[in-house]
Amino acid sequence: MTEDILINVTPFETRVALVAQGEVQELHLERTIQRGQVGSIRLGKVVRVLPGMQSAFIEIGLERAAFIHIADVRENRFERNSGQAITPIEKLLFEGQTVMVQVIKDPLGTKGARLSTQISLAGRLLVYLPHDPHIGVSQRIGGEADRQRLREMVQELMPEDATGGFIVRTQAEDAPREAICADIEYLLHLWRNIQSAAKTSPAPSVLYQDLTLSQRVLRDMVGPRTHQILVDSRAESLNMRQWSQIYSPTVTERIKHFSGERALFDTANVEEEIKRALSRRVALKSGGYLIIDQTEALTTIDVNTGGFVGGRNFDDTIFRNNLEAAQAIARQLRLRNLGGIIVVDFIDMADEEHRQAVLEALKRSVAEDRTRTTVSHFSQLGLVEMTRKRTRDALVNQLCEPCPTCDSRGKILTARSVCYEILREILREARQFNPKEFRILASQPIVDLFLEEESQHLAMLGDFIGKPISLEVSSECTQEQYDLVLI
Repeated sequence: MTEDILINVTPFETRVALVAQGEVQELHLERTIQRGQVGSIRLGKVVRVLPGMQSAFIEIGLERAAFIHIADVRENRFERNSGQAITPIEKLLFEGQTVMVQVIKDPLGTKGARLSTQISLAGRLLVYLPHDPHIGVSQRIGGEADRQRLREMVQELMPEDATGGFIVRTQAEDAPREAICADIEYLLHLWRNIQSAAKTSPAPSVLYQDLTLSQRVLRDMVGPRTHQILVDSRAESLNMRQWSQIYSPTVTERIKHFSGERALFDTANVEEEIKRALSRRVALKSGGYLIIDQTEALTTIDVNTGGFVGGRNFDDTIFRNNLEAAQAIARQLRLRNLGGIIVVDFIDMADEEHRQAVLEALKRSVAEDRTRTTVSHFSQLGLVEMTRKRTRDALVNQLCEPCPTCDSRGKILTARSVCYEILREILREARQFNPKEFRILASQPIVDLFLEEESQHLAMLGDFIGKPISLEVSSECTQEQYDLVLI
């Protein structure tokens, strides 16, 4: 099974879609003004220590103070691994202390970022752990002979004066010795630069910012099954090729500039898939459907037969519907970037063999996920509990906001999301038609945003298509509604 990676680049946003078997499997987006902080290394200042919670708040230069728990303090991890008594956090951190930390979770909702003092730097083939003298190997590399070979190779290639350790990533399984050596040199050089910056920078300040979304795609998503990487920006495709020639030369030839008449995401119906990913209801091909509800505490997924009656008997109908749902659930977790606790309510099955077959199908489907996911057994209530590591916000939280009309019981697209949708629509229409002017009819919040924070992007688009773009407030439009008039 091959995969294509589609990258849509605009001055305000970068969006990535992974397409396999004719369907969108993953969606990622990064906005210029809302770039994720996961992986960034910062010099922070402790502002409050909470002994009762064994945690502390650290000012790192974001809107809200970030949070660190004793379990994420490096000294505590060392003590736990060695069997020593755990030192309380109030003896490790104090108010006003300057400390180097790494963001391990972005701010989510009302919560600040989650931090760790256990620094890690990810490369294409390896992850460098400056404070942990250990060489580990990804669990996805199964053969013990290969695991031992990789450990010994990394140990041999490490310079004598180097400290710390490495984790060998899955991509390194068949990598040549020279590529692993280059990755070691790059990561050690990067760590030396971070240490030098920490000596001269005030707190709070940024010491290292993780790669852009396009670069992370090359580092983390590209694999043996990747057929091609299509980028609709010539400048970005050149930048990606230059970056890959240095850090991932085997990928360079697969990076291609897309210059078709249609918008890149329209070629694979990605825009429609994004809209469906914001809906509670997910239709299954057989006629059944899923209902997905996200709350702050957990996500629930309810499986229903709907109009599916294709089995030989009632039990067979339920079994086949649940099997299809298991595969669809794994895809929706990746597509919507759902994390935390997930509870699945399959249709009740009386046959124990059917229950185990559905559970195995679910486990096989989530095994393809790059994000760590665990699946438990059926509970006494017939529910399956899952956990999926959460580092970045879910897709619906990135694109939507609470609805003011229904007192926050629902979600609507943010004004900025609507603005970006309008900009993409203008670009799409400009490729097909040649009007004298484009006029946007939209609600007051949309027009206000175009006149203020998004005025530069609107002007850049007008210059790019060579047509004037005017704005008009329509009292009939809600925040999500707009009309584009070609004059």
